[in-house]
Amino acid sequence: MKKLLAAIIIFAIAGTAVFAFWSYDPITPQGTPPIPFEVKPGSSVKSSAEQIAAAGVPLNPTLFHVLARLTGKATRLKAGNYELKPGTSPLALMDQLVRGEFAQEALAVIEGWTFRQMRDAIDKHPALKHDTAGLSDQELLARITTQYKHPEGLFFPDTYLFAKGASDLQIYRQAHALLQKRLNEAWARRAAGMPYKSAYEALIMASIIEKETGQKSERNLIAAVFVNRLRRGMLLQTDPTVIYGMGDKFQGNIRKKDLETDTPYNTYTRAGLPPTPIALPGAESLAAALNPANADVLYFVSRGNGTSEFSNNLDDHNRAVNKYQR
Repeated sequence: MKKLLAAIIIFAIAGTAVFAFWSYDPITPQGTPPIPFEVKPGSSVKSSAEQIAAAGVPLNPTLFHVLARLTGKATRLKAGNYELKPGTSPLALMDQLVRGEFAQEALAVIEGWTFRQMRDAIDKHPALKHDTAGLSDQELLARITTQYKHPEGLFFPDTYLFAKGASDLQIYRQAHALLQKRLNEAWARRAAGMPYKSAYEALIMASIIEKETGQKSERNLIAAVFVNRLRRGMLLQTDPTVIYGMGDKFQGNIRKKDLETDTPYNTYTRAGLPPTPIALPGAESLAAALNPANADVLYFVSRGNGTSEFSNNLDDHNRAVNKYQR
């Protein structure tokens, strides 16, 4: 009887040691590719373990079930899309499920994109749930904010991380909230005497600066040109606004006829700022619109190498145009 009891004790100790080793041993070795898997809502720990194994994770569902019970975490596993990284142990995987560390996807929204380009990138991202499919731009915007009527410029260009299967509305809401934050911060740090009635007008100017800037180091000088023109009541005369107003009619070249055709965005025919932004401006363009260079410049022309020649009178500007453009 004593020998049997001793054998049982030894077996139990050995089993415990083996189980402990298993719980800390990597499920897949370093260098192997990550394995995606999903835990569906409402799943028990047993069902969760079976789903993980069925997705291709070389995990013993029974042992994982036992581990969840022994650690007291059986009822704390969160449903969602995950990714098993190489070198992860069963115990680490358990903690990942408890914390809800979902598989991360990324979407980059680029400075200078139009809202149409942003929406196209979101619509094509395969890891998003496309809740906005079929909505007009105005219907989509109404899901995000009631403060504005036009979506252009209202979303901050950045790289956004999200769990696989997240709603595309999450990206729009994050991007709009970040834009509001960055705009408010820039507005609070604006230089004295800026010719804007509101932060939204500064946003419009920032979008023009974003589209006109070829060399980042010239951003504040570009801003100075347009701010100086606005202060003097001069026409802004910026091609990107004309192009934006042309919409699908723009085929890559802007002609004299286009500059003379009036639209709400034609700054050759209409004074002041256009009615809305024309693109998604980044932080540097926001800062430049509200803190332009202290320079008496009114004109600029491309030198053809990515930089611009700036002038403070029309005669010098015409000479620069003849030199670099004709």
